[in-house]
Amino acid sequence: MGLSSGQSPVSYERMEKTPDEEQNQVEMRAADPELVSIPPTPHGGTPLATSAQHSPLNFSSPGNYSPRPATGHTPIGTMSPSNLVSPGVQRSPLTPRTPLRLNLSPIGTPVRKAFINMKQYLEDIGHLTKLNPQDAWLPITESQSGNAYYSAFHNLNAGIGFQALLLPVAFTFLGWTWGVLALVIAFLWQLHTLHLLVYLHEAVPGKRYNRYIELSIAAFGERRGVWLALFPVIELSAGTATGLIIIGGSTLKLFYETACGLRCQNGPLTVIEWYLVFAILCCLVAPLPNLNSVAYVSFVGAIMSVGYCTMVWTLSLSKDRPQGISYAIEKPGSSTATAFSILNALGIIAFAFRGHNLALEIQSTMPSTLKHPAHVPMWRGSKVAYIVVAFCFFPLAIGGYWAYGNKMLPSGILYSLATYHHDISPGLLGVTFLFVILSLLSSFQIYSLPTFDAIEQAYTSKTNKPCPKPLRFAVRIIFVFLSFFVAIALPFISSFAGLIGGLTSIPVTFTYPCFMWLSIQRPAKYSFNWYINWTLGILGAFFAFAITAGGIWSIIDTGLKFNFFKPQ
Repeated sequence: MGLSSGQSPVSYERMEKTPDEEQNQVEMRAADPELVSIPPTPHGGTPLATSAQHSPLNFSSPGNYSPRPATGHTPIGTMSPSNLVSPGVQRSPLTPRTPLRLNLSPIGTPVRKAFINMKQYLEDIGHLTKLNPQDAWLPITESQSGNAYYSAFHNLNAGIGFQALLLPVAFTFLGWTWGVLALVIAFLWQLHTLHLLVYLHEAVPGKRYNRYIELSIAAFGERRGVWLALFPVIELSAGTATGLIIIGGSTLKLFYETACGLRCQNGPLTVIEWYLVFAILCCLVAPLPNLNSVAYVSFVGAIMSVGYCTMVWTLSLSKDRPQGISYAIEKPGSSTATAFSILNALGIIAFAFRGHNLALEIQSTMPSTLKHPAHVPMWRGSKVAYIVVAFCFFPLAIGGYWAYGNKMLPSGILYSLATYHHDISPGLLGVTFLFVILSLLSSFQIYSLPTFDAIEQAYTSKTNKPCPKPLRFAVRIIFVFLSFFVAIALPFISSFAGLIGGLTSIPVTFTYPCFMWLSIQRPAKYSFNWYINWTLGILGAFFAFAITAGGIWSIIDTGLKFNFFKPQ
């Protein structure tokens, strides 16, 4: 039965009615000619129904529903406009009324409004991301209030390290042309892989890869991802902490001797004691709770890093060059030795570009929404940071090689500066050493955080509760002194720069991001993106093996003495 024109009240009747209900309905129609039934559309197999005992619905206005009284008399306040007619006026049954049109457009329905509100909420608040409650307890993801400035500070602090002071050493084996070319290619290559990591952070909708190992597992599988990324990431965190204590303790000794002069020659501290002093200084910054709380430490470290890099190369260029320097490429006796020396030099350049193991961790401290994804501030800060890195690395490598040539000491430009130029003002030299010390302290904290995070992640996984503050403090202090113990037990570890670069820095920085992009994003086959990432990934894997071999050869060729527990 359809809807009669001019009839506004609507009632629903069941698909199947008993005889009594049919009789009652016939009587109601006879008493009220405006009452009409509409066959309902079954919904989910259960039809909507209202029995005759229920009150039918009355439309008092479009979109406004009010219950109709059970009696035959309708109150004035609930009458439809068609009922507001004088009783004496008889309506002709042949005269149709204007039908009542209901605005049932989806735009005006509550469901539509709820959908619009939900969409705006998602755009303002964030993605439908499956949040892990454990992330709120861990140092890396505990705070998500980062921004582009934090990105720039962290990337500068992590990207400029003591490895940059070895860049002129690589030029002694590569020469001007190949040295500059290798440095330019390495810089552009690592900038490309950093861009890949930034955009892979949220490549899968509803998922944020907050740690390098998590992205490796997503790209290569659980077992293979852990096997490929665990050792490099741990070595670049805990191993770097040990190297920082060695370099920091040695630089403290130089700073003390420079500042004190001849008056302090009688009773200086031993090298082990200087390592201990630097370890105690590291304990002052180690208790900082999370990565965002380290932002101001990274800011100070970034200024110190840029400062000492600039001072080192400007002081080197401002002084006379040593007598008898040459820019001829150093060639060992055999062609094999020459090849391995070149590979070791390439490893030094590759090891100078660091920080990619922290890129995802830095980005995880930034809020991410549909309107404002985290990769926008991260990439903006990274671009600024690496422009500054370029202005530090290129003058340091080129200017340092021009100043010292083949006279460059294997320990780097800083020690060459202190050795060849005794006429430099002790104040300037002391400030340079102080900048290096402060930079190393800030680097120690940001590179140790992944290890702190892994330890606390193991604790929270077992106990299902956050790590207590006293336990967190104790764990970090123990880690600092374990790094100190390894530093005095293996003081020769800094001689493994080429080997460590081939095993850790090159895969993490140059190789893995290309294959991760291919595995997760799956670019179109034979496209430019597909070709460039396959080429760079394969070349990175080749150089990783070759530079590792070069580092091993360099250790054997120089006759490294394993002076355990005898730092010099």
